[in-house]
Amino acid sequence: MKNDLVVVTGAGGFIGGSLVAEMRAKGFQRIRAIDIKPFDDWYQRFENVENLSLDLNLKENCEVAARGAGEIYNLAANMGGMGFIEQNKALCMLSVLINTQMLQASVKHGVRRYFYSSSACVYNAEKQKTYEAPSLKEEDAYPAMAEDGYGWEKLFSERMCRHFREDFGLETRVARFHNVYGPWGTWYGGREKAPAAICRKVIEAKVSGKHEIEIWGPGNQTRSFMFIDDCLKGIDLIMRSEILEPINLGSSEAVTVNQLVDIVEEIAGIKLKRNYDLSAPKGVNGRNSDNTLIRKNLNWEPDTSLRAGMEKTYRWIYDQYLARERGEAGVVRESNAGR
Repeated sequence: MKNDLVVVTGAGGFIGGSLVAEMRAKGFQRIRAIDIKPFDDWYQRFENVENLSLDLNLKENCEVAARGAGEIYNLAANMGGMGFIEQNKALCMLSVLINTQMLQASVKHGVRRYFYSSSACVYNAEKQKTYEAPSLKEEDAYPAMAEDGYGWEKLFSERMCRHFREDFGLETRVARFHNVYGPWGTWYGGREKAPAAICRKVIEAKVSGKHEIEIWGPGNQTRSFMFIDDCLKGIDLIMRSEILEPINLGSSEAVTVNQLVDIVEEIAGIKLKRNYDLSAPKGVNGRNSDNTLIRKNLNWEPDTSLRAGMEKTYRWIYDQYLARERGEAGVVRESNAGR
């Protein structure tokens, strides 16, 4: 299979770029990496990979992407942190074009297996009102009341994968990601998620000497965060499995936002005054991943501790921050050597 053509969409982003790096490290010989962004904006790009800058909202580009492929990993979507999701609902919904047309192209060109990256944002909002971090089981996506915009698009696209498997025989696999973080991720600009945003804010406070940090919401919202290495392993295991229905892929180590800040402060060796912006987007009150199903089916679950993962993430963002201050960010973003 390592000699087959493998396609990764969203390859210029955090998870997609990391997946391409992982495949190269494992010896995959033919990789097609696709992203809408110009090459200079990709977080990781490799010389011995077929790199294409294509808008997959367009059907003809999905045809180009799927042609000759044995497997497709569809990670392309309009997405970001909670601030981006809440303020760009229509743009998030338009990602349905990408998955629908990639599925059609996959059937047309005889793709054997298709991976779709869904999200914990598909879960019923009524089950996420408590701060006690409810552990969400796969069945809790129904009755449907997903995150407005982004969550509904993901839920609809899950169903599309199911029906393309049932009606056309395309082997689809779906994982619901829970807050993936790590090096080579977005850390500024408005699309970053909480772990990266908090790392950046702590670094800014430390470098500037202004020992304050702004936190969105009251700080007692609960989440679980999955380190990128666990995400990549989970993608591979799920893709090779016989798990037909969407499955959680996330850590079950729930923390509050305040506890996440505690961890980053400890890594940075600093204590900050906390200013809470209660008018900022904060998402649901509580969410955690119930990993019963993934343990049962794969005898595995994401197990990198948040402290260990945040240590690596903070160090990478710190280096990126200093490089940007020196005007070297464009050089640091590009990678030809791998992770």
